[in-house]
Amino acid sequence: MQSANKLPRWLSLSLAFPLAVLNGWVLLQVLQYFQPLVNIFVAASLLAFVLDYPIRFFQQRGVKRNLAIGSVLLLAVVIVVALALTLVPLILQQLNELANFLPSWIDSGTQQLQAFQIWAETQQLPVNLSGLLTQLLDRLSNQLQSLTGQILSFAVDTIGSVVNVLLTVVLTIYLVLNGERLWDGIFLWFSPHIGLQVRQLLREDFQNYFIGQATLGALLAVALILVFLALRVPLALLFGIGIGFFSLFPFGTGIGIAIVSLLVGLQNFWLGVEVLAVAVMIDQVNTNFVAPRLLGNLTGLNPVWVVISLLLGTKLGGLLGLLVAIPLASFIKDVADSWRVGGFKKEEVIESKPTMVVSDTAGTYS
Repeated sequence: MQSANKLPRWLSLSLAFPLAVLNGWVLLQVLQYFQPLVNIFVAASLLAFVLDYPIRFFQQRGVKRNLAIGSVLLLAVVIVVALALTLVPLILQQLNELANFLPSWIDSGTQQLQAFQIWAETQQLPVNLSGLLTQLLDRLSNQLQSLTGQILSFAVDTIGSVVNVLLTVVLTIYLVLNGERLWDGIFLWFSPHIGLQVRQLLREDFQNYFIGQATLGALLAVALILVFLALRVPLALLFGIGIGFFSLFPFGTGIGIAIVSLLVGLQNFWLGVEVLAVAVMIDQVNTNFVAPRLLGNLTGLNPVWVVISLLLGTKLGGLLGLLVAIPLASFIKDVADSWRVGGFKKEEVIESKPTMVVSDTAGTYS
């Protein structure tokens, strides 16, 4: 019988492909079955990665690890409580105001479109917005109904969400305290020279990406809130934070700016144009001047692979999968690049047996 390692290459690949697809499908089914637990573990791991950064910062300045962990966890609790008491109520209030304002904004947008249609007819321009107007009203009405349903479902799922949040917090604290030993146990399955490099790449890709993106998103949100307040944009806090949150995802900033500009434009067309222009300008400054200094060429991914990663991440993990898709794809790319250039090859160690050297003078041996 011909051994497996002597099979033709084309036959080996044809046998390996369906096995890889089958294993991938089984893995997908397992992840979907345990999705709540997987989401909790992934979220806790991400939080632990982010908290590990300031912990290491304090350690590098001579603070003992236990004291650094306690200080960082206490600071994180203070920040979360402060945000929950100050920022979150304001955001919820403005969300409620948005739901109340939206019908009147739709009416205002309808009147503006009708006025533009009348002006176009007087100028004999070949523009017909009647069909567009009907579709726009239908879609906005559907979005209102969907928003109401989501609020009700959120109220029903509040207990389950609170339990998941508590589990995530507890697991995050455990990973911060004992994460090093956990990762040590996992990487014991790898060769030492491979495990060390993989661990370093994993920390760099995930930790740097999330810290960098969060910093850029916060800077963008603060700048937009200040500008929106100066322009007297309604719901400035909600819109600025919304665009900043969208910026955490690749291509999300443009989507957030478009949504906010459209909503503001429904109330006042020219104010919507100002919001669009100012938001794009601030985003370009953030992208071209701040981001390169803060992140550098972090992912190095081709835009095609970025889109594919986002689609796969959304399919497998929803919002959380969308969040981790890019750093995970970047990690896979870095591992593949290191493997291709031979970075995981074990360095050859020349073992020299002790040789006996006779000293002419002392007669000793070494």
